[in-house]
Amino acid sequence: MEILKTIDEIRKIISKAKSAGKKIGFVPTMGALHEGHFSLIRAAKKQCGFVVVGIFVNPTQFGPGEDIDKYPRPFDADVKACKKEGVDVVFAPTAEQMYPEENLTWVDVEKLSAPLCGKSRPGHFRGVATVCCKLFNIVQPDVAFFGQKDAQQAIIIQRMVADLNVPLKIVVCPTIREIDGLAMSSRNQYLKPDARKDTALVYAALQEAEVFIAAGERKSKMLISEMEKILKISKQIKIDYISIVEAQTLGELDEVKGKVLIALAVKIGQARLIDNIIIDV
Repeated sequence: MEILKTIDEIRKIISKAKSAGKKIGFVPTMGALHEGHFSLIRAAKKQCGFVVVGIFVNPTQFGPGEDIDKYPRPFDADVKACKKEGVDVVFAPTAEQMYPEENLTWVDVEKLSAPLCGKSRPGHFRGVATVCCKLFNIVQPDVAFFGQKDAQQAIIIQRMVADLNVPLKIVVCPTIREIDGLAMSSRNQYLKPDARKDTALVYAALQEAEVFIAAGERKSKMLISEMEKILKISKQIKIDYISIVEAQTLGELDEVKGKVLIALAVKIGQARLIDNIIIDV
């Protein structure tokens, strides 16, 4: 496995792999790898002959006062894990490599970036879409792998790739969860023991909505109310949003019909947690 930090280096090795007829799989991450990331790497290994894992804490997707300085960066452990998983290349550029001067060109996927997490994190998805576009241009993968936990991000990237005619397939893999249902995330490291015990309520709230829908409830307002009841069992949980939206356009739904995304974000202590489920009614 090679560890590359410059754009010239990664382009040379990708060119060589493509000349050898290998299909390039790409897993972009910000590091602090966990089982969710490993599931993406394994999916890439199954579908592609050459796998690149990106490790880059992208400064342009963090807003003022967010956790860029505290974001976990266990680089040596991440590299060791990638080697164990059979990754071919770790691409770990510096911020100076990715943004050598003031960035004047941005990718802004309108409408899809505004709801859900876009309301409380303005500019976040502009940074995400821009860095992914840059990484796709640099690595030139055939397939890129994302997790369902970050549903809005995945939908935005899929639309960006379609709108900009990027010759790339986006694969969205299932959310990987802890035993109690908590969606795996690098930010789970922020959870203190007394807060961690309440995090199971996040997935429990989503499951509650699923139960009510199965029983015939279709009113979004009623479903959200039932989810709030679950979350409010804990005094530590502060609800950012609970939304029921159409699964592709992210438009708010008064009634559940068709393919819907039920998504939420909460704060527990210093950690902001997001989760979702997709239901086809």
